[in-house]
Amino acid sequence: MNFAQLPSVDVAAVPADALVLDVREDNEWAAGHVEGALHVPMSDFVARFGDVTQAVEDGRRAYVMCRVGGRSAQVTQYLVQQGIDAVNIDGGMQAWEAAGRPMVTDNGSDAFVL
Repeated sequence: MNFAQLPSVDVAAVPADALVLDVREDNEWAAGHVEGALHVPMSDFVARFGDVTQAVEDGRRAYVMCRVGGRSAQVTQYLVQQGIDAVNIDGGMQAWEAAGRPMVTDNGSDAFVL
């Protein structure tokens, strides 16, 4: 599978109750993220793969996100190869923010995309 064949969705198509898998690094997550998202930085992905498989055990689709879409595309490709229902969110957090989708921080400050 190449990136042209990668399953992907526009931010508007991500359901409000979706399992969003955020693969950005800790500082990016701290600046702003989707409420309820599962944060597994790409740099820790192999070590924390069990967290991902546990989250999708019930057959939930994983909507994978990073800042722009490159890292999440790589993770989505890996997940699909492992038989997990995963899609890349086109444009990542930048598109999410531009679409006016809600973002939060853990400390209550204004959320932004780093």
